[in-house]
Amino acid sequence: MRKWFLTEIIDQILTLTQKDKMSLTVKNISVIYNPINPNNTFTSGDFISGQVLLDVVKDTQMQSLSVKIKGKAQVCWSEHYGKTTVVYSDKEKYYSMEMFFVREDKTHGNDLDMLKDPSGQPYSSVVAPGHHVYPFTFQLPKDHFPPSFKSAIGKIAYTLETKLSRSMRVSSKAKAEFHYAPSHVESNPELMAPQYGSIEKKMKLLTSGNVSMDISTEKMGYCLGEGLKVLAEVQNNSSRAIKPKYCLYEKHSFMAKGKRKLHKHELFKEEGDSIEPKSKNTVTKVLSIPPDLTISILNSKVIKVEYRLRVYLDVPYASDPEIKLPVVILPLQSVSGAKSDTKSDFGIWNHPPGGNVNPSLPSMPPPCQFGASSYYEPPLNPFPAPGFPGPLAQFAPPSYVGPPGQFGPSVSHQSDSSAPPSYQEYQLYPQLPDHSKKS
Repeated sequence: MRKWFLTEIIDQILTLTQKDKMSLTVKNISVIYNPINPNNTFTSGDFISGQVLLDVVKDTQMQSLSVKIKGKAQVCWSEHYGKTTVVYSDKEKYYSMEMFFVREDKTHGNDLDMLKDPSGQPYSSVVAPGHHVYPFTFQLPKDHFPPSFKSAIGKIAYTLETKLSRSMRVSSKAKAEFHYAPSHVESNPELMAPQYGSIEKKMKLLTSGNVSMDISTEKMGYCLGEGLKVLAEVQNNSSRAIKPKYCLYEKHSFMAKGKRKLHKHELFKEEGDSIEPKSKNTVTKVLSIPPDLTISILNSKVIKVEYRLRVYLDVPYASDPEIKLPVVILPLQSVSGAKSDTKSDFGIWNHPPGGNVNPSLPSMPPPCQFGASSYYEPPLNPFPAPGFPGPLAQFAPPSYVGPPGQFGPSVSHQSDSSAPPSYQEYQLYPQLPDHSKKS
């Protein structure tokens, strides 16, 4: 009975999907955002503005149209124990906030979740054939979350998602990921304190005598591209020449259901000059931190990204004595810089060179912000409730706009293979049909 019921439900969904494809009512829906710096990276406290683009071919009745911003981490991998396969998975939510352009069911939520059109009026639930633009703005929380990260078995993703719901139709959805890096914080004493390590080893068999090494570094925390200075004092009382070597490697840890999956990867190796037998030498080496590394992730419950510096002595015919020191990769001191509002240049990113890049728009009020009640753990500081009491449109201009045609990556779900129309074809003020007609 249960199997039959599920089969009936699936058949109904497939039928509705096929009818919807045949009608081609919703030709395209997508969500895009405006970059605010050349690196296209957002950080704590930044405003992220964008648009939901909707393309319909006939009068369309909407139950709801929303845009959501969220950040979360998730891991998933499988392990085999004989003939048994165990799947390990977990996730961690950082924040989630949803606002509505249209919502028929107002029993949940409040008016602060509702966005208004540029004239200050509620958006209509019925739209005419054509291309429509729904602008929005969120402010990212000022807390420091883990940076964007992606691997084969785990990721930390920050996304914008839009959802269009209609009666007796499968919801149309689209999303766009944006890159996030926490803002630079004043370094704490632990990260700025010097580090030390010492080891002594007695040689056996083919190599006699003993060797010792004392190393020190200026600090633990380094920014991308910064030089890591290593001072090594080596005492070679063995019968053979030895050579100090340096290796920086990364550790990716994924945690789920009490299980840990560990991946290690060497980033680079370098070596110093040989130290002759029965001699003592002090060696200074400056290692360059690669500029494209992932920032250290130490504040996630399911994903950790750590770095280690391994300094060892290459001793012929013997095991190599080694010292390992932790290295923390810090965010750049200036990731964004989009902290203040500037004159609106909404839409400039998709205009041809020499065209009208400053369309006439109403003056922009303060953008919407997160409400503390929408946050997930870890606990966040309270923020003003989303929305504002002003009568105008609820979106704000970006403070950086790249060359024409550049905007954040988006994923569109379309009913056919045609590309979405250019931005100029969209109507900033969604138009009402001459007569209401549900589709």
